[in-house]
Amino acid sequence: MTLSAFDLFFYCLGLFILFLTPGPVWVALVARTLSGGFSSAWPVTIGVAVGDVFWSILAILGVGWIVSTYADFMAVLRIVAAVFFVGLGIAIIRGAGNTIESDSRLTRPGKWAGFVAGLIVILSNPKAVLFYMGVLPGFFDLSGLGLPDIAAIAVASFAVPLLGNLGLALFVDRARRIMASHAAVKRMNLVAGVLLVCVGLVIPFT
Repeated sequence: MTLSAFDLFFYCLGLFILFLTPGPVWVALVARTLSGGFSSAWPVTIGVAVGDVFWSILAILGVGWIVSTYADFMAVLRIVAAVFFVGLGIAIIRGAGNTIESDSRLTRPGKWAGFVAGLIVILSNPKAVLFYMGVLPGFFDLSGLGLPDIAAIAVASFAVPLLGNLGLALFVDRARRIMASHAAVKRMNLVAGVLLVCVGLVIPFT
């Protein structure tokens, strides 16, 4: 492996700074944690981490076709993301008065839907695309990378956002548990639904 420990450290630092910058991932993660707790949120973090690996490998390999078709590719992803989050947000708002345990609409999407939500939001996130396509090449000499180097970068791209987003979900979940009354649950469900709708409405214009 040609990468040094310092190279990977500074790259991980850049990834952590990217995580600290609020964006659609934060909004989607907070919304799902408020509506369904940590069990509803952790699949989102996996989807986000997988999307981060995708963008990092794509940046390293320098795939030419994605550059030439980028605008159309992103437009499709934005439409899919918008429909997904608006639909999920409306469903949560409609069932805002129900308790989390009794409202199947809050858990109906399941873990697979959470994973897909995380994947969609990171693949359609311009901030992530700009980081991996524009900033990642500044950390490494891409022309000299071997398979072990690419694997190390991919692992870092997976682990840093995963740990950061899991920490955020745990924090929001703890705060959510403190507010366990029916009125508080209703307010949290309304906030979660509105946040998800906002994500869906904002993504097409980002």
